Amino acid sequence: MRRTLPALSGQLQADDELIVVDNASSDGTADAIREVVPEATVIDAGSNLGYGGGCNLGADAASAELLVFLNPDATPGDGFRAAIERPLTDGRGWGAWQGLVTANGGRVINTRGGVVHFSGIAWAGGAGESVDAAPPDVGEPGFASGACLAIPRDLFARMGRFPADFFLYHEDVDLSLRVRLAGGRLGVEPSARVDHEYEFEKGPAKWRQLERNRWATLIRTYPAGLLALLAPALAATELALLPISIAGGWFGQKVAAWADLLRAAPRLRRERRGIQARRAVAARQFADGLTPDLESPYLGRAGRSRILRAGLRAYWALVLGLLGSGRA
Repeated sequence: MRRTLPALSGQLQADDELIVVDNASSDGTADAIREVVPEATVIDAGSNLGYGGGCNLGADAASAELLVFLNPDATPGDGFRAAIERPLTDGRGWGAWQGLVTANGGRVINTRGGVVHFSGIAWAGGAGESVDAAPPDVGEPGFASGACLAIPRDLFARMGRFPADFFLYHEDVDLSLRVRLAGGRLGVEPSARVDHEYEFEKGPAKWRQLERNRWATLIRTYPAGLLALLAPALAATELALLPISIAGGWFGQKVAAWADLLRAAPRLRRERRGIQARRAVAARQFADGLTPDLESPYLGRAGRSRILRAGLRAYWALVLGLLGSGRA
């Protein structure tokens, strides 16, 4: 935070708002923020609302046209403020977008646009690649990373904001898919750079949240026709994850994620009805933003298996063919 806020504060313009949400920290963070950037609006959440809940609280206090959500450990580079606004002022028509998120002091990519597998597994695209090798135009991502995510304030409200019940992980995937479902496009502005102090490993509890929220996203956002066609693959994914979770020491977290979903089922069904009522694209168009390839560096041998890749691609081609071009 002591790196992020001064780097951002020095770039802000007269009408910009710097809003920091303190999720019930106990280490003097709020006082430190007021000391380092006295012009910031500091909101005491009163309890730990998680990433999505904290962002929603900050967005409620904002009045500007464009919201930019930034992780506290993501330090903006020179020219970030002007660059992250550029897609809006240039009229690109993007619903939501991200900057280029780097790591290791700006030497490697943390994410140049998220990737979403049709099973709902999602990861940071380009993670570990050299920044120098990043293409100038990375195309439309599967999702925009919450580490540095920009979205017009009115659209954020219409989309129902971040899902606060997720607490941590996958909120950015869920929001991005809702934007696409409503007919919006996603983008990446590579000249808007932030350096992220990122570590994937955060203990077994992370897997409970990842798996619970992956399924919540599938239930909430995937069109019915696509879900029906993917049912065999989703069941196979669950079976495949059992030995993986046992070997990885997070089987208990996987079971807890199933229990979480059962308890949340009535709420998720209600949320699904509201989200699908706003759908403006065909299931096939929505599916075009997903991938059959498991090429994340975090997935190990599964991502490198040629046999698995061929099978997943064949299955996905069949799904896309059956979806056709209708509105199913």
